[in-house]
Amino acid sequence: MIRNAIQLAGILLLMGPIHPGHCQALQPGFDKLEYVELLKAYSRWGDSAFYRGIPESKKYRPAYRSPVTGLENRWELYTTDDQVAVISIRGTTADPVSWLGNFYAAMVPAKGTLRLSDQATFEYQLAENPKAAVHTGWLVALASMSADIRNKMDSCYRAGVRDYLVFGHSQGGGIAYLLTSHLRHLKAIGQLPGDIRLKTYCSAGPKPGNLYYAYEYEKGTEGGWAFNVVNPVDWVPEVPVSIQTEKDFNPINPFVNARQAISQQKFPTRIALKHLYNQLTKHTNRAQRRYEKYLGRMTSQYVKKQLPDFRAPDYYPSNHYVRTGNFIILAPDSAYYQVYPNDEKRIFIHHMLQPYFYLAQQLK
Repeated sequence: MIRNAIQLAGILLLMGPIHPGHCQALQPGFDKLEYVELLKAYSRWGDSAFYRGIPESKKYRPAYRSPVTGLENRWELYTTDDQVAVISIRGTTADPVSWLGNFYAAMVPAKGTLRLSDQATFEYQLAENPKAAVHTGWLVALASMSADIRNKMDSCYRAGVRDYLVFGHSQGGGIAYLLTSHLRHLKAIGQLPGDIRLKTYCSAGPKPGNLYYAYEYEKGTEGGWAFNVVNPVDWVPEVPVSIQTEKDFNPINPFVNARQAISQQKFPTRIALKHLYNQLTKHTNRAQRRYEKYLGRMTSQYVKKQLPDFRAPDYYPSNHYVRTGNFIILAPDSAYYQVYPNDEKRIFIHHMLQPYFYLAQQLK
């Protein structure tokens, strides 16, 4: 209780005086300076090697850093003079537990319940469509941080803050997708105030879920309220591996009655078509089942070593990950490759903050 009161007092002081009739500072649309300042603030997650060459943000001031939760997950709160709060999600660290969150890549339905422990159950709805599904490991991360984020948002709201930026780089970007969906749902059902405004910048964000999740995320954030900023030579936005089977299509499609149609053909056409159909579908279906086995059921056993009371959810039978949201594509040129040349031994050379900071500054 005392610690929470001190934190709340600190937030109130950092926010400055509350002005009646506060005009919301956030505006729709991609803002280069907004993104660059967010990168500057985020860079202080690490040591001087992590933020080498990136100056400290003069706009976003650190107000709170969360404890480590879940699978080595953490977030920060930044504040500004114009009463905008930033929820910044840390990305993957060098800790193997942090990487475990990425490898736990089986899908789960975008609506349900996740039990982290006997005392921590996370009820969530990230999309309405029952065919929508998301990445399990990043959902575990969201579940572990959600209550703390809500508490600090409540404190900020009482201090007069109505505008919130959600930001994350790399794994943090993947989690930021899901957090954005979660907060927008809470707002829609009245568990967050209706006058809260959210804007999201995922940076180098990977693919968070399937096509049905992507549809609803994009609909909910249309009009310039969410972006994924991507360096096109960075491999991280290309993961997780996507496998599309005939089951991933909408119910009305040319494959739904394929077997019945084939069975009505004359011999030997029927035999040839059946063989061809099996060859085209069995390998992707088998690959999907293997991904669910290894990146779902087997990986969950390692998760339980970190979260002993964790209860593995029922997985959604798909691995059809797709790129999601409104993309801002950075443009490497010959000068960029002089600074950041392709090097097979440095697999993160195009993914770190420095190349993103470099390219973002070239945007017009």
